[in-house]
Amino acid sequence: MANQKKFIATDEAKGKAKQLRLFAFLAWLIAIAAEVFAILKLISDDMLTWLIVAIVGILILAVTGNLLWKKANRLDPASEKNKFKFFVQSQLGLIMSVLAFLPLVILIFANKDDSKKTKGIAGSIAVVALLAAGITGVDFNPPSVEKYTEQINEQTSVIEQLNDGVNHVYWTPAGNKLHLFEDCHHIKNSDVSDGTVKEAWEARGIDNNEVCKTCMNRSAKEKDLNLEEVLENASSAEGLTEE
Repeated sequence: MANQKKFIATDEAKGKAKQLRLFAFLAWLIAIAAEVFAILKLISDDMLTWLIVAIVGILILAVTGNLLWKKANRLDPASEKNKFKFFVQSQLGLIMSVLAFLPLVILIFANKDDSKKTKGIAGSIAVVALLAAGITGVDFNPPSVEKYTEQINEQTSVIEQLNDGVNHVYWTPAGNKLHLFEDCHHIKNSDVSDGTVKEAWEARGIDNNEVCKTCMNRSAKEKDLNLEEVLENASSAEGLTEE
């Protein structure tokens, strides 16, 4: 497409993403430091309670880092052109979760001085924590520049068909819908911004922005258009779901 609109994160979005990533790394580093402390000081029968407390603390830190990292990626996603970089950035939460727990799990079970009870209790809790942290670290549907670009152009096509060729939408900071009408009842009493579909994505930087179904139905009815035909004329109807 000659007029394809490519997603580019704004400086503000990049700044927020950078801040979130710094906090994520801080949480991960503290988690790993706590893991080292637990390995050196807490793997023993006498320290079982404190070892469990440490495992829970490490889990909280790891999950916090994972969630912050995912949020940052939705503000400033990676490109799929570099497969290795894209994988690392998308799944870094999983990698850091493994680093924060796997050595601890191995050493708990490998420690010959601990009783079977300590290994069973602490080891089981550590394994569950590893799995929990790993699951929150995995991004099963990672955002990317290419994915955002595709969705922006799909939605722009629909908006223009329903809005007399004009690419103009309204959105709120907290919502994930793009609206054709400022007086749509879903955003009537909210702080509303407006601009193009591309500007909305770049300002919000969140995955799965959707066109409000209420607005689409209203516009199609006012202009006597067949909404199904409008959606079929777009390259894809993906991402256009009901409010």
